Amino acid sequence: MLNEEKVILMTKLASYETHEGKRCQKVANYFRGDYIVIQLAKSLVAATISFGIIFGLYMIYDLEEFMENIYKMDLISFARNILTYYIYFVVVFLAITYVYSAWCYYKAKKSLRNYYQNLKKLSSFYKDKN
Repeated sequence: MLNEEKVILMTKLASYETHEGKRCQKVANYFRGDYIVIQLAKSLVAATISFGIIFGLYMIYDLEEFMENIYKMDLISFARNILTYYIYFVVVFLAITYVYSAWCYYKAKKSLRNYYQNLKKLSSFYKDKN
């Protein structure tokens, strides 16, 4: 005879494995620090590309004024200002990435812990039967 609770649990486990479980397994294969460092490295690349695009668009927008004043301006201080803005941008970007990655890792571990508890519960159904 079918045990309704066992069928519901098996359906829930199968659904988890096909959807959320794949993502959580990828996250849980890393140690917390390793996962966060990988995400920070990806974020550093993305932040650099984003800053380059934003800076390029700003330069195109203000190109006429820049070209008129290029010989009058101090290029060293201009480059220093751009570098300062870049560092601020990257630090904020990385801080947000750190918080988000730590939260994602925590949620994935918690989700997998619940999944393993449900697997133990399912296993107990089979042990009780014998």
